[in-house]
Amino acid sequence: MKLAVVGATGLVGQEVLKVIKERGFEYDELFMVASERSVGKKLEFKGKEYEVIGLDKAVSLQPDIAIFSAGGSTSLEWAPKFEAVGTIVIDNSSAWRMSPKHKLVVPEVNGDVLRIDDRIIANPNCSTIQMVLALAPLHKKYKVKRIVVSTYQSVTGTGKAAVDQLMSERSGDESTKVYPHKIDMNALPHIDVFMDNGYTKEEMKMVNETKKILQDDSIQVTATAVRLPVMGGHSEAINVEFEKDYDLNEVREILSNSAGIVVKDDVANNVYPMPLDAQGKDEVFVGRLRRDESQPNTLNMWVVADNLRKGAATNAVQIAEYMAVNNLVY
Repeated sequence: MKLAVVGATGLVGQEVLKVIKERGFEYDELFMVASERSVGKKLEFKGKEYEVIGLDKAVSLQPDIAIFSAGGSTSLEWAPKFEAVGTIVIDNSSAWRMSPKHKLVVPEVNGDVLRIDDRIIANPNCSTIQMVLALAPLHKKYKVKRIVVSTYQSVTGTGKAAVDQLMSERSGDESTKVYPHKIDMNALPHIDVFMDNGYTKEEMKMVNETKKILQDDSIQVTATAVRLPVMGGHSEAINVEFEKDYDLNEVREILSNSAGIVVKDDVANNVYPMPLDAQGKDEVFVGRLRRDESQPNTLNMWVVADNLRKGAATNAVQIAEYMAVNNLVY
């Protein structure tokens, strides 16, 4: 097994390496890959020093699996070149997510769609991953009809430069700018670029990706995505209308017995999911489960996950594990 981590020097790439180590993903050779400006840098991993190589060199080495966390333009240019030499590319960008020729995968939800000829596999948007993981088992039981979701997203979703902006502002320096406004002690209802319909790309990703992953175009989704000065992960307030009525205790039982989900729902003791509790963890945390009293068959829920882990790195490594365990690597 020859494994390449593309974008190894970035926030998500570093998290991918942590997850590989923690989960004991087995490989024989590991290639650290990054842009030309990082070529030659040394990275230490599991007691061994690696020299960062460029994309051309990585293609020539013909890795079996390459986990990409290097941005959409890089993925569009280079994923087909890796595919041409037989590499399975698991891509963290938005480049291939809505391509009808490529699978969009959360392993616990739809890993069974993967086949041996899938050479470019898309990792969903971080906020979509945690939402569909929480909703998929309920969709099977009650059938989701409509979703209204508001997200409260960590600055880590933008990258290191955004973390630097937040920390600089907290120290009184407002010269570092990634966002159009100050982020510290603020909330920005603006993630990614605005589109002609007034929604942002982030919001429309949640709309379109949810339908593709759950394989149901009839589900109606509307989203508002907000950036907060938070570090631990993304939070979501989800209002979901089902076609069938539900029992709240049964909902808790279904979620508690679903892979990758932890239910934290004891409001009498102030127990509910929070980003600080999710940080560094792979699970999706669900709480504040309650009936929407304004209309039938509708549930309110609060969903939290570490966006760098299950929202990106862990999900990508899980896809790699699925391909390896099911002998889908040739």
